[in-house]
Amino acid sequence: MRLAAFLLASVAVLGPVVARAADPAPANPAVPVLETAPPARDPSLIDGRQRPGPQPEYPQGVIQTNPGAVSAPAPDAFPADHIPIPDRWRLAAALGLVHPHWYDPYNQNTFKGDRPLKGTEDWFLVLNGVSDTVVEPRSFPTPISALSTEHPGSTDAFGRTNSLGISQTFIAGASLIKGSTAFKPPEWDITMSVAFNVNYATSPERQVLSINPSKGLTRTDGFVGLQEMFVERHLHNVSDRYDFDAVRIGIQPFTTDFRGFLFQDSALGIRLFGDRDGNRFQYNLAFFDRFTKDTNSGLNDLTKPLRKDYVAVANVYRQDFPIPGLTSQLTVIYNFNREASNVDYTKNGFPVIPAIIGNDRARNYDVVYLGYNADGHIGRLNLTGSGYLALGRDHNNIFTGKPANIRSWFVAAEPSYDFDWIRVKVSGLYASGNHNPRGNTETGFDAILENPQFAGADTSYVIRQSIPFIGGGGVALSGPNGVLFDLRSSKDEGQSNFNNPGTGLVGIGADVDVLPQLRVSANINHVWFADTAVLQALRQQGSISNDMGWDYSVSTIWRPRMTQNVIFRLSVAVFDPGGGFNNLFTSVGHDSAFYSVLFNTVLSF
Repeated sequence: MRLAAFLLASVAVLGPVVARAADPAPANPAVPVLETAPPARDPSLIDGRQRPGPQPEYPQGVIQTNPGAVSAPAPDAFPADHIPIPDRWRLAAALGLVHPHWYDPYNQNTFKGDRPLKGTEDWFLVLNGVSDTVVEPRSFPTPISALSTEHPGSTDAFGRTNSLGISQTFIAGASLIKGSTAFKPPEWDITMSVAFNVNYATSPERQVLSINPSKGLTRTDGFVGLQEMFVERHLHNVSDRYDFDAVRIGIQPFTTDFRGFLFQDSALGIRLFGDRDGNRFQYNLAFFDRFTKDTNSGLNDLTKPLRKDYVAVANVYRQDFPIPGLTSQLTVIYNFNREASNVDYTKNGFPVIPAIIGNDRARNYDVVYLGYNADGHIGRLNLTGSGYLALGRDHNNIFTGKPANIRSWFVAAEPSYDFDWIRVKVSGLYASGNHNPRGNTETGFDAILENPQFAGADTSYVIRQSIPFIGGGGVALSGPNGVLFDLRSSKDEGQSNFNNPGTGLVGIGADVDVLPQLRVSANINHVWFADTAVLQALRQQGSISNDMGWDYSVSTIWRPRMTQNVIFRLSVAVFDPGGGFNNLFTSVGHDSAFYSVLFNTVLSF
């Protein structure tokens, strides 16, 4: 009964409404008339939303008529006079909307290029200042002799392992730029950067910090280097989207690939560069002559002549090729070295050219690197990959003294996958080694000047630390901030060496963004020699295992302001030697594992 009464009441109330809805609506010329009604809407969708993905059908077009609308005013209806604003860049400050200060890089600042210089319309000044502090306790095999050992009872080959390095670098830079660079390339860019470094090092043994044993167990050194001084000129635009060509001349930084595997330097050179197709296609044509580096700071040493180590580069980048999200790069690099007549020593007195290995002779060599590099993502999979083929001629094999062909190769890849705030990655790298040191072909791969951002980078023990090669010559297995076991006298000052054991690396790691300001990273890498024939020949040792060992590292990066202006980094790495490492560095009473601690503070303006 209650239900029947409710239905009767509903009909009584809704009946007039339904009847009125059936009556034709009165004409109203001010209301637009829809010539075509829109299709029925899916009631399961939220208002203003649609299902993701391609739509199978699109609604028909809507034609609107509005005969009662007011016409747009004629152009002469607007006022002809305008209020002039002498400096639109400083209008906000004049109205009190912002309160800029010269020392504040976060708000509008003339010294950071946010506003043009007074009296100009498109000349901007950008000042930069960086403080980079490094404190680095570490341990590694320390070569000694009976004349240089600091501790009685040590063997005649290995001493104590612990040491400490402290480095403070200040960088001051200035750029004078002409052009509204927010939406087009600059017309002029004049840049200069000067770096000042002071460093301190301790060693438990003599003749490690200096060839002169009387120098003691500590060293304090300072150096000033000119890292940038170039002029860049915008040549012309080639499209309405500001595709362009430009040229840069002077001391300038340059990297040949995405991760710094082959050549990363600040060298004297000339570079022609630009882009096409809305910046989806980019190119570089460059030629460099390299500086000798200061031994203890790594800065450019302008007090010495240029090295006669020449690098010619041609590369092209294509975005979204071969698939959307992935950038591909093709590279051709010609490195021709003419230092066979050079004789050079480090600041600490150790010979670097010629390297004290093999026949102790400096070399000329010509090598062409053909490379493909990729960086980006395939769907949700992030990917970085690199491959190089080295072809050329070494005019002096260190074992035979005769010319030898260069035929070597290198591959590396690091895929990663993001799970919300966690990125998991896998690293793999292989550089070919030389299996016949006295043959007429050198198959060990070496770079020009590497600085790999890969597999943990300088968090890793193997990449961060220089591992000496004791008993086979005055060279190192690998240099600081380098991943290749290339037997060079110095990564910064010595020549490339294609008669080397090669390198293998596989690893896993994870980057965890615990907070917006805090990232924790961990990496586990296994490293090995590709071929130990060169090591066996130099050490006159019958059997050396390929296994170098395991590298464990963890690091934290804290950015308290969530910017790059203040960065604190602390990393710890432990290297557990394998059979090959123990074959080379076996000694009684020394650490079975080696460590590297890195504390780094970077302050930027």
